[in-house]
Amino acid sequence: MAYEIPVTQARAELAELINRVVYGGERVVVTRHGKPLVALVSAADLQRLEESETGADDQVISTVSAVRPSASAAGERRRFGIAAEHRRPEGGGRSPGR
Repeated sequence: MAYEIPVTQARAELAELINRVVYGGERVVVTRHGKPLVALVSAADLQRLEESETGADDQVISTVSAVRPSASAAGERRRFGIAAEHRRPEGGGRSPGR
């Protein structure tokens, strides 16, 4: 669980908050009017987050390719980095209510 602090208080205690994150391993969520605004995390946490995002994108692309193999479309998906495609529902009509 992250430590939450209002933005006005965070301004006054920024150096202390940085120390809590870097040396204490804490995660700090800065709030405005009780709603999360930003988070302070260590550089190591940020690196792990960015690596997991990249890995998830690669996994989606390989999963889509495995589910819908198509010789001509596969090359276009790689060329343009497309991970999925839209197809109309059976019947080709618009959904009710649109």
